[in-house]
Amino acid sequence: MKYYIIAGEASGDLHAANLMKALKKIDASADFRFWGGDLMQNVGGTLVKHYKELAFMGFFEVLMNLRTITKNLSFCKKDIEAYQPDCVIFIDYPGFNMRIAKWAKTEGYKTHYYISPQIWAWKENRITAIKRDVDKMYVILPFEKAFYEDKHGMPVTFVGHPLIDAIANRTQVDETDFRKKHQLNDKPIIALLPGSRKQEINKMLTGMLSVVKRFSDYQFVIAGAPSQDPKFYSPFMANENVYFVENCTYDLLSVSHAALVTSGTATLETALFKVPEVVCY
Repeated sequence: MKYYIIAGEASGDLHAANLMKALKKIDASADFRFWGGDLMQNVGGTLVKHYKELAFMGFFEVLMNLRTITKNLSFCKKDIEAYQPDCVIFIDYPGFNMRIAKWAKTEGYKTHYYISPQIWAWKENRITAIKRDVDKMYVILPFEKAFYEDKHGMPVTFVGHPLIDAIANRTQVDETDFRKKHQLNDKPIIALLPGSRKQEINKMLTGMLSVVKRFSDYQFVIAGAPSQDPKFYSPFMANENVYFVENCTYDLLSVSHAALVTSGTATLETALFKVPEVVCY
């Protein structure tokens, strides 16, 4: 089968890559064309656009990039038409994906949504569009099944949260080796997880670093997002008690005493590592 997958964020890249691996086990001839990232590309298939090109957040940033977003929507539709997939799979990212789902449904494509938009938290009226445009919904939180089926009469499939598997199957890290590799001292580590988008990181990391001087008995370690160049973090490294690690967030969390975390997927990841955290928004 031919699968067209759209993931617009780093977390979506992770979950979509795992989904692709699972699909390959049951469909040896699976052919993938996708919007996503490096993890999906490592599985195989054709990367159409990297999520680094899609990361717009906040009213003004979206407004400033409205022309780019509109072009991306148009290009995506044409690309799907040219590929003629057996189904289109949407991974979260509702602002973009719900618009494509509406178009795809009217064009006769099978639409599958993996990781539901959080309509139980805000804009519940989106259920109307979901019931109209999505053939199959796969949810990852237990209460979402009851929310859809009991409250809104839409059958969905509960598949469990993919982060549980990702964390359970990871290779254990040796703390001594980790500290040595990243030139960290013996002080307890407070992890800083400021997010993945530039605008988000700039705002959140500035606030997080404001507490560093109050905790001189600890060292603060910034978890670099895979979507950003390490040089982007250089201006935040002025404090001698602040360090940086790239693309190894899980290893960092496994050796951390506490964490400051931007609200999002990372808050759940931190909780699954049983690290006390302050959730920042």
